[in-house]
Amino acid sequence: MLLCKDSELDRHIRVTTMRTVSLAILFLSLVSQDLLSQISGETLLYLVSFIVSLLILTAVFYIAGILVVGKERATLSDAFVISLLGSAVSSICSIFFSPLIGLILSLIVWLLLIRHYYETGFLGALAVAILAVIVFIVIVFLLSFLLAVPLVLLRWLEFIPTF
Repeated sequence: MLLCKDSELDRHIRVTTMRTVSLAILFLSLVSQDLLSQISGETLLYLVSFIVSLLILTAVFYIAGILVVGKERATLSDAFVISLLGSAVSSICSIFFSPLIGLILSLIVWLLLIRHYYETGFLGALAVAILAVIVFIVIVFLLSFLLAVPLVLLRWLEFIPTF
């Protein structure tokens, strides 16, 4: 297996990120204002929520993949595909199956996706999944802390008397 230097890996990450951003810009440019005006606010909120969660999941799977299987097998594009397909299948499972069966099927699909794209066994996929949950909790905690601090400061500043 050919190993990449750090500069080549950084270049690959930049190129993949630029391609993803370019595709997002292309998608947004293809969507006309008429179509956006026909989309309800609730649907737009779900779409934005899906995109944000997809980006967070991509980062989580990328970090967990690097820590478990290494930089050679864990690429950003693979993490994106795992996040996209896993989210889509989880949504479909939650719609068509009971909650318990949908959860079990979703977990199996997530493990199969991790196993396939990160080229690891079931134990490696399980390790990536467990570490992904831990990384996700840490990221959510950090984001909530970073977003809560300005709100607390703003509330505190309201109580300071001005002379």
